[in-house]
Amino acid sequence: MKHIFPFQSKISNAQRKVQLQQEPQLVWFTGLSGFGKSTLALRLEHYLFHRGHKVFLLDGDNLRNGLNRDLSFSPQDRKENIRRVAEVAKLMLDAGLVVVSAFISPYAEERELVRQIVGENRFIEVFVNCPLAECEKRDTKGLYAKARKGLIPEFTGISAPYEAPLLPDLEVRTSEESIDESLLQLIQFVEPRVLAKEKVGATFGL
Repeated sequence: MKHIFPFQSKISNAQRKVQLQQEPQLVWFTGLSGFGKSTLALRLEHYLFHRGHKVFLLDGDNLRNGLNRDLSFSPQDRKENIRRVAEVAKLMLDAGLVVVSAFISPYAEERELVRQIVGENRFIEVFVNCPLAECEKRDTKGLYAKARKGLIPEFTGISAPYEAPLLPDLEVRTSEESIDESLLQLIQFVEPRVLAKEKVGATFGL
């Protein structure tokens, strides 16, 4: 790639922060299917939007139907799926947005890759923790039942591993608390981190 030269905008990240009045952050939900990741991500996006933040939700199923539709669920393709998502999130963060994402992201190495791509200071890892047995009870889509029968290969938690975060930035236990209780924890943790730290001082030159 020696003939590729990345283009540098004349607008700095600091200027974007001042204009949008927020700190770009990636809120990364991880956990098994049925843990409540997407529900919490939707609720958090809704809350932040109505508080005036410029926020966008990236959901695993949506991207699997578009940008990443060519990828399987093999370990190699799972890693590539997450790498692409991280690069998309980085562009959104560089534009000054707050990004909320919901991905199983079963491997610790994958989540560390996301952290490295978007930047340590812009990454919030949220572990949505719930026992596997409880997830199977909530299996409204019947995915776990199909995986148990061998109808869905490489299904995380059944025929493929899940490596739980050892030191997440925040852990919510959806089997022990209501969605509203988990959401309150999220708001209390995330909102102070997206509030603008720079009110003035950016120069908007042409």
